[in-house]
Amino acid sequence: MRPIARERAVARTADARLGSRSSAQRYGVTASRPPVIAGSAMLSASNPHAVRAGLRALERGGNAVDAAIAAAAMLCVAEPMNTGFGGDAFALVGSGATVAGLDAAGGAPAHVEEGGPVARRGPRSVTVPGAVGGWDALSERFGRLGLDGCLHDAIDAAELGLPLSPRSAALWAAEGLCPAGFGPRTPSAGDRVRLPALAATLRAIAEFGPQAIYRGEVARAIASASWLEEDDLARYAPRWVSPLRATYRGHEVLELPPPTQGVVALEALLLLETQEPTLVNTVAAVALALEDGAREVRDGADVSRLLSREHLDMRRAQRASAVPAIDAGTSHLCVVDCDGLAVSLIQSLFGSFGSGVLVAGTGIVLQNRGACFATEGGVRPGRRPFHTIIPGMISDGAHATAVFGIVGGQLQAQAHVQLVSALVDDRLDPQAALDRPRFRIDGATVLLEEGLWDRAEELRAAGFAPVLSDDWTRFGSGQAIVIDGDVLIGGSDPRMDGYAAGW
Repeated sequence: MRPIARERAVARTADARLGSRSSAQRYGVTASRPPVIAGSAMLSASNPHAVRAGLRALERGGNAVDAAIAAAAMLCVAEPMNTGFGGDAFALVGSGATVAGLDAAGGAPAHVEEGGPVARRGPRSVTVPGAVGGWDALSERFGRLGLDGCLHDAIDAAELGLPLSPRSAALWAAEGLCPAGFGPRTPSAGDRVRLPALAATLRAIAEFGPQAIYRGEVARAIASASWLEEDDLARYAPRWVSPLRATYRGHEVLELPPPTQGVVALEALLLLETQEPTLVNTVAAVALALEDGAREVRDGADVSRLLSREHLDMRRAQRASAVPAIDAGTSHLCVVDCDGLAVSLIQSLFGSFGSGVLVAGTGIVLQNRGACFATEGGVRPGRRPFHTIIPGMISDGAHATAVFGIVGGQLQAQAHVQLVSALVDDRLDPQAALDRPRFRIDGATVLLEEGLWDRAEELRAAGFAPVLSDDWTRFGSGQAIVIDGDVLIGGSDPRMDGYAAGW
């Protein structure tokens, strides 16, 4: 098995089959920076405040899970349009041979009508928020500091205020969806935003644990603000699941099972494995996998058939139809500690500021993940809808060799394929792989980011409908850490404000 080697940190001139990253390409910043290299521990996140919170947890004697929780809580303060205590979370945790999957997604109300109408936003789009329960499960199983010990920095930030970083401010203000009473509707970069109600809820979680929001006054307030009932919240518990695994050119790739779309990334990689990883072949493989995922990814579904040789051989001879476009706002982070414990954690409110429902007196904005029941033709009582958010990991079978994730709704599985191919096929370091321009299959079209615009005719000749896009928000943002023996090589997407750091 060819390792994901440290030589990539200096050899950044590989033939990039999906498009080279030119110095002229830009996302509002000058590209590109080199990867970060460390020898003991590393964390990569989309916001600098989250990076610092995670590193502080490590410095206090915490491990990768403690650092992930501290950074995740800080992202709820620093990127409230993308993630929050009213959303869900998923994670992969382990060292390679043994990896645990955390499914911290909540379901629809138990009392609603089967197949009932789906709301895109508002009280009838809300599902039970799972993130806080997920953090507690992670802390109980793996952590050293306790959940309360991971929340101090986020509490201080919510109380005292954080200056908004440029991309966070732009996303906050872009659609004017910030609920009244939460904070400024159109902040600017550098504005200091205080969230005292959220700070109070965080203190309650630190003191009483996750039951501070799943029972009692906060639970009653959530039920009053949405179609959820208090029993829906009281019954909630996160789940530990076995990751899905598939081998791509000798590298084992790990994703999570339904209700996430992790199988889509794995199926696309397996479809691509027998071909040269050109732009056209990659788009074709991703389109087929997206079609299968839209049809078959359901809460509790067995999707192993999609990874079987028989199914893959059949699909290679077919062409995909248009798939529904699903967009979302999400935050991802990844951590590796000095003991080799690796974490890929992703959390989301789904849409920008989720449902738009602010729970009075709590600072909690509830997610609108229920909108994804549209893929099933209506709401399923007590069940979880299709989930776009997926953490990723690569293993050599005995040890984790990379942790990664890329946000962006339905882009995520597509971007996982592009990132894994960049790391494995083109041997790029993680920063160069994240910098590389992306494509996004969006309904019947294929959006091309700047840097791929000169490849549009290739796709058109193959029967696709390419669209040149200069909207950086359509192509997500990601984080990645490659583990090469005792060296860590990290990258952070220039499409957001974060960075990778370690020692």
